[in-house]
Parts: sequence; C-alpha cells; structure tokens
Amino acid sequence: MLNNLKDFFKNIACFCGFLNKNTKRIYLDNAASTPVCKEVQKEMMSCLKNKHGNPGAIHSEGVVAKNTINNARKEVSSSISAHPDEIIFTGSGTESNNIAIIGIIKYYLKNKDNKHQPHIISSTIEHPSVRNTLQTLKSSGDISVTYINVDCDGVVDIKEFKDALRKETILVSIMHANNEIGTIQPIRELAKIVRDFKKKTKAKYPLLHTDACQSFGYLDVNTKKLGVDLMTFSASKIYGPKGIGALYIKRDIDVLPLFYGGTQEQGIRPGTENLVSIVGFAKAVSVNEKKKSSENKRLTLLRDELYGLFFDGISNVSINGTLKNRLPNNLNISIPDMDSTEIVLRLDAKGIACSTQSACKSNTGVSSSVVLALNSTKNKKVSSLRFSLGRNTTRSDIHKTAQAVFDVLKTMNT
Repeated sequence: MLNNLKDFFKNIACFCGFLNKNTKRIYLDNAASTPVCKEVQKEMMSCLKNKHGNPGAIHSEGVVAKNTINNARKEVSSSISAHPDEIIFTGSGTESNNIAIIGIIKYYLKNKDNKHQPHIISSTIEHPSVRNTLQTLKSSGDISVTYINVDCDGVVDIKEFKDALRKETILVSIMHANNEIGTIQPIRELAKIVRDFKKKTKAKYPLLHTDACQSFGYLDVNTKKLGVDLMTFSASKIYGPKGIGALYIKRDIDVLPLFYGGTQEQGIRPGTENLVSIVGFAKAVSVNEKKKSSENKRLTLLRDELYGLFFDGISNVSINGTLKNRLPNNLNISIPDMDSTEIVLRLDAKGIACSTQSACKSNTGVSSSVVLALNSTKNKKVSSLRFSLGRNTTRSDIHKTAQAVFDVLKTMNT
C-alpha cells in the first residue's frame, strides 16, 4: 500500500513539475547533495578542455596533470591544517569511511603480534557507510563493536564512551556532525579521552576517525585542533562535484587498501585519478573558505525562522536534536501521526525538495534509525522531515515552504 502511494505521488510530482517547469523550485535538501557552484563549474570546464594527460605519464601533458593534482591536494590539506601527503582522494565519503575502517582493521589483523580480536567503538547515529561496514565486519567475526548511545539532543554519552574503552579497542569512529539531525559531536573532548587512555596504557591504539562530510562546509575542521587520526569529507556537500571524496590519514598511521592496482594515492586508492573532479573539489574548498563565516550566520537566522514558523503553525511539532548544538543549515522535525514520506512527495509536487532521512536510505520505507535513537519509545514508528538550507535559500523560500507545509497538512487532515 505504501509503495503504491509513493508511486502515485511521484507521478503527481512529475506531472506538476512538467506543468510548472518554468517555476523556480525551492531546494532544501542540501545535506544530501549541493548544486555545483558556478566557480567550480568554470574551473572544471577549463580542466576538461585543457588538461587531458594521465597524471602517471612522464610526458608534458602528464606532468601538467600531476602538478594540477598536487596543487589541489595542497588546497584541500591547507583547509584542514594537514600535510598534502596526508590527503587521499577517493570516489566518495562512503568510500573514505570504508577505507578508514576496513583499512585499519586489515592492517591490525595482518600483524601476527596482535592476539586480541579488534574492538571498535562507534555511535548509534552513524551514517550507513560506517554502521553497515561495522555490522558486516562484526557478522564475519573479524571485530566486536560497542555502540555508544546518544541523549535526547543527539549527543553521545561521554561516560558511556569512557567506560567502553578497553585494551582491545583499536578504533573509534564517531561522526563530527550528523547527516540527518545536524547535531554536533564533542570530537575534541573524545580525542582527549582517547589520548589520555593511550598514555595510561602506553599503546598505539585506539585511533580516532570522524566522518566530517556534513561539518566540512560549516565547522572548524582543523585536524590538529580536533585531535583526529583519520577524517572523511566529500565535495558534494560543499557545492563541488559528486563522485569525489577525500580521506585524511595522519602521518605514521598504517592503512591497507581495499583493492589493488597501481601506486596512485600512495597505493591506498589505486586507479587513474579523477583529475577534473579533484580540481572541482579543490575549487569548492577555496570558495567555501571565503563564504563559510557569513553563510553560517545567514543560514542560522533562516533556519531558526523556519522552525519558528513551524512551531507557531503546527500543533505538537517537535525538533529532533538540540536547536543550539547543530549545523546552521539543518532543521529536522517530527509531526505526530503524519506520514513524512507522503508530505515530502506532496511538497515535491508543489515545487519544494526536502527529505525524510538520509538519501542513502530514504527508499527503505522504515523510520530513521537516528530519530529512533533519540526517542524513548523506540517500539513505535517515528516520522521525520529534514529541511537542509543552502546558499540559494532565501527568506522568501522559507515562508513559502512553511505555507506549503501548512497547506499539505490541512489537505491530509481533511
């Protein structure tokens, strides 16, 4: 029944979009993917036209391509206070997370002096690329995992984290900011706890990995300040191209590759480099650094205004996670007894794009595991709506969105 309803409203949305193709749509799903900005488009097009050599070749065209990648690597590394050789370009944030987790575990297991089964600490609200990777490794018997709970604001329990650390713990993987509810985790505090633990045990492990795909465009991701050993980020969240991500790996940390081939990206991510996308990634980073501060202030005001409109206009609406300790562009709400999937499809028909949960699992038809982790009554279905604002979002868009939601709810209640 639910799938039939989805198909019905998708058809309506497509038809309405056809009728209103000249009407400006309001895009509020920037947490899933941002549009590629004009500066990045221009840079990528220039590269596409003028730099066609293979970076691995020794002729002039190859050298130009290789130097272009080196310059891009410097741009990206500088933005997080890292060394260029600590940046590995990948195909996505998901791939970076997989390399970080599996690569660390593979290296640990390869060393025959390590006699303990590796133990990993993560949280109950991680991205599927972390959670599903850990679940697969656990099911195969390679690792044991402890998942730290979060409080009603969506922040990990510090005491529970401290208690979970043990001599077999080789990796901690906790995201910097959540992709669904936008709440920010105390990574610096967790890093200090890990450092103190290693001093006490005089051990190399655990290492600390954080998924910073969502936070990269808004927060301070200085790796030295955060105290992380590995960090994941992606271009598609900062107005760069899709299909290109990066993994920061601190010097002297050993990671084995997931697959094999040439020596590109230090052999950790072999294969001919995606030159055009790497160039686009670096340009997106450069543009983001200039816009970050002003955009954070602007988006925070718009987000809070949108929530105020919802709070005044919808009875029993609630916010998922804290309003204070969250990304400036993220608003995730729940409305009792409402099917969020139907709301999203009806809004799409009105020219507004938002989401119910992470795009990586929005087709599952089940409640968000992140929202369920916040909810004390976990045995019931909890619907949620995510509005993630961006550079193109205006105050007019906010008011039109609120009114559209009111209209949709009124129609659904009749």
